[in-house]
Amino acid sequence: MPTHGPARAGALDDLLVERVETFVVELPTIRSFEIAGGTVATVGKPSRRVLVKVTAGGVAGWGEATPTPSWTYETTESIVTTIDRYLAPAILGAPAWNLDAIAATFDRVINRGFTIGAPIAKSAVDIALHDLIGRAVGVPLGALWGQRRAERIPLGWIISAKTPEAVADSVTEGRALGYTAFKVKIGLAEIEQDIAFVEAVREAAPSAAIWVDANQAYQVDQALQVARRLADLDVTAFEQPLPANQITGLRRLREHSPVPVALDESLRHPSDLATFVRLDAVDVAIAKVQRSGGLALSRRLCALAEDSGVRLMGSGLTDSDLGFAASLHLFSAFGIDTPVDLNGRQFIQSTYTGGRTVEVHNGLAAVPTGPGLGVDVDEAAVRALAVDVLRADAQARTPAQPVR
Repeated sequence: MPTHGPARAGALDDLLVERVETFVVELPTIRSFEIAGGTVATVGKPSRRVLVKVTAGGVAGWGEATPTPSWTYETTESIVTTIDRYLAPAILGAPAWNLDAIAATFDRVINRGFTIGAPIAKSAVDIALHDLIGRAVGVPLGALWGQRRAERIPLGWIISAKTPEAVADSVTEGRALGYTAFKVKIGLAEIEQDIAFVEAVREAAPSAAIWVDANQAYQVDQALQVARRLADLDVTAFEQPLPANQITGLRRLREHSPVPVALDESLRHPSDLATFVRLDAVDVAIAKVQRSGGLALSRRLCALAEDSGVRLMGSGLTDSDLGFAASLHLFSAFGIDTPVDLNGRQFIQSTYTGGRTVEVHNGLAAVPTGPGLGVDVDEAAVRALAVDVLRADAQARTPAQPVR
């Protein structure tokens, strides 16, 4: 991919969005991954990601969307059609630097329901625009924002297993790779088995930082029962124990839980966090770029949490390296120093990168220093990996022709 030097003074005004392209790529899956809602990745089956290329003034930026229907409502097909048929046409000719105006345009084109509409599709374009602007002026995102508080971000190793023995094996694998913190997916089984999984992690890693994520699996009475057991195991946070829209339940749980309650799926738009803050119903806010519609809105959410005295933790959506880098820049900007769930490297391979990308060593991810996201994309590799999901689906729906 050709490189461009820093733009001349005033050249940002010349960066008008010329083209927005989507590519559905199939990436190798390293390990299987399940959450309470269902399967996220299956070893032996490619993992699909939607990559977005935005071009303006001869400069290109790249973004990423992770279709996870078991976690939220956006599918591969809906992300592609939302971007190609709605978001992209709405911003052609717009100044690429005007991220606030573009976010407002997106909200008019794909409106909100209870909260933000189509955040994952919007996020991919927003990330690509940030990458484009950073590349145009020749600086990483932290310099663009004037906000970079950390050079390395500690990662957590994800435990998603079906037996205590498999849990212990996964902890051993993570520790061998230098990880010292573990996030345990629960809500996959009965409560006693969930607790047994966490006990197995604590036994295998007596001094490790451990937090758990139920992905909305429980009701209030169950969550309280689990929280009391987790406190005895020195668990640092109980992530999204209840369905996202159970605001009063989450407030009640927060009042009585001996373990801090962290919100993920409940916080999409910054206004969602404002509601929980007003109701005194949140201990910890999870920053997650794709869930919140991109970096522009995520920065607003993180700033609100910081100004409201709400602790921040970080997470991702099993992102490949583009989404991984975007999250690292955000978490660095707000100085998130607790281990974060950026687990893409654990489960998939980003075979589209060429040259610079995210470096991970001993469970620490270095915040990229190259322009924009700091990840070089091999466009030829992207095109080779790309599949036409809409055409494949149309062919699958075509009735079989009668035999003559």
